[in-house]
Amino acid sequence: MRASGILLPVSALPSPYGIGSFSKEAYEFVNQLKRGGQRYWQILPLGPTGYGDSPYQSFSTYAGNPYYIDLETLTEEGLLTKGECDACDFGSHASYVDYEKIYYGRFDILRKAFGRFEPGEEFEQFVKENAFWLEDYSLYMAVKNSLNGGSWNEWDSDLKRRNPHVLEQKREELAEEIQFVRFQQYEFLKQWTKLKAYANEQGIKIIGDIPIYVAFDSADAWANPELFQFDEDCTPLAVAGCPPDAFAATGQLWGNPLYRWDYHEKTGFAWWIQRLEYCFKLYDVVRVDHFRGFDEYYAIPYGDKTAEYGTWQQGPGIKLFEAAKRELGQVDIIAEDLGYLTESVLKLVRDTGYPGMKVLQFAFDSREESDYLPHNYGKNCVVYTGTHDNNTVLGWLDEMSPEDRVFAQKYMNNADTEKKELPWDFIRLAMASVANLAVIPIQDYLCLGSEARINKPSTLGINWKWRLRPGELTDEVLEKMYDMTKLYGRLS
Repeated sequence: MRASGILLPVSALPSPYGIGSFSKEAYEFVNQLKRGGQRYWQILPLGPTGYGDSPYQSFSTYAGNPYYIDLETLTEEGLLTKGECDACDFGSHASYVDYEKIYYGRFDILRKAFGRFEPGEEFEQFVKENAFWLEDYSLYMAVKNSLNGGSWNEWDSDLKRRNPHVLEQKREELAEEIQFVRFQQYEFLKQWTKLKAYANEQGIKIIGDIPIYVAFDSADAWANPELFQFDEDCTPLAVAGCPPDAFAATGQLWGNPLYRWDYHEKTGFAWWIQRLEYCFKLYDVVRVDHFRGFDEYYAIPYGDKTAEYGTWQQGPGIKLFEAAKRELGQVDIIAEDLGYLTESVLKLVRDTGYPGMKVLQFAFDSREESDYLPHNYGKNCVVYTGTHDNNTVLGWLDEMSPEDRVFAQKYMNNADTEKKELPWDFIRLAMASVANLAVIPIQDYLCLGSEARINKPSTLGINWKWRLRPGELTDEVLEKMYDMTKLYGRLS
């Protein structure tokens, strides 16, 4: 069945408190999706972020980002006052997140709410049901906060190696801080579950996004070192990344620990299955980032300053997904299969049956035929004008070579179209394609330029900041969106 949706990170929603959250603006966005004829809302990972603010480098693969807890809801619950919220400085720019101010202000206001919180049966049930990840995560964050944010590899040896006696001491010593972390996760999940249920009631499905890797600075790596390629001192033997490509001349050095896939296979991929099962409680569809890594993964020697000298190693292949299917049944996964694809990667995607991704910004290379050109698509794929790692269409057009621009104009027969309207031609191309699903970043519907880019890979300090301004998504845009969705048979 043909359908379409919008890509918009939760952080990029409008809100009065510095960053998008599960607020009334999120519910209004769901209503706007419905009015625009859309059936999917794709978001980025929801995990708590640290240095660099990347949602792909989270302190936990299970936990939620406390920044997304709606303060107005806490006010309605009697845990905060409007005056307390308004008195906080979360930044003054409506179009960009000020992460420094969010970091220093958000936890202070949440701590005030926690001070008035009275745990009840619902909270205790949440703690019990999520103990398999929550206990390690809450202890990890409590210890981390007590040590000025230091990663677990910097902790004392007994704590780093999880000496049971020392862990019990820390649980007693940091009991209140541990409970504060649990409170944050309780409020996050309660609010997200309510928002997702509302979206589903309106006919909108949520496409979640999970990174293939966990961060080294995470409860996952600390609590489960046997899952990763660590030496006896829990130092990585090699780390994850990508070789040099069009995004980065020296490659992308992500620094994530790599999996010990032989160990995972011996356990029947239990950790991965548990992770996926939890994801499908949060989302309707899961986009798995860097799907190529399941076929072959790029291993960069630990300590290297660039990603130039890594080597490709064998991943688990189809065995992981066969195990997941046995345990979870048929699930809706999108394979992020971008980049240089070998025949073995293409075969893995075909064997899983998961739809891969087609990105129009990768299509118009005047030097060669591209699989990303719509006339080469099969139905079982998801087409995007661009992703969170791309520039906006309008910004990308400024970067194109003259030869590629001429090629695109010939392909779409639009040499006379005004530049500011060109994003709609690319949207039309995506919507008209045979792809079962078309997902368009909201910036392209709004014809925004490079100022609205979400992420520029291999850079720090400029990413994950852009926000939708109040009133920016107008009825006129929604009507045009609906008409195009209807024209190309993607309405429900």
